Amino acid sequence: MGMGSDMYRQQILDHYKNPRNKGEMPEPDFTHTGENPSCGDTITMNVKLEDDEETIEYVTFTGNGCAISQASASMLSEELRGMTLSELDSMDTDDITGMLGVDISPMRIKCAVLARQVAQDGAAIHEGDIDLEETTTEQ
Repeated sequence: MGMGSDMYRQQILDHYKNPRNKGEMPEPDFTHTGENPSCGDTITMNVKLEDDEETIEYVTFTGNGCAISQASASMLSEELRGMTLSELDSMDTDDITGMLGVDISPMRIKCAVLARQVAQDGAAIHEGDIDLEETTTEQ
């Protein structure tokens, strides 16, 4: 691992210690919660859509967990702004690991993708595509 990896590790720690967009949102268009039982991470994603009901205007999150899950939620909350719900739906694990910028071990990948899964499931519930009480990485 070179200096670039150190830079990304510092970025992850910064997002963990100083999370962006962490907190409640008054009147979100949708809110959804999920957990990673193997690590104890919990995340609630709150999403406000623009008037077109397709473009993400703003995202906040709340929750607790390891540095990877919380940094990923913080980074994703910034990344999603301006994206459409269909772009969110097409995000995959590679998008998240690319955003984080470091190799994630198989044991920690569920931590890294939890926020994305919660946001995707929340959007699918909002659009009436699924009926799900809570997301879990064990599904």
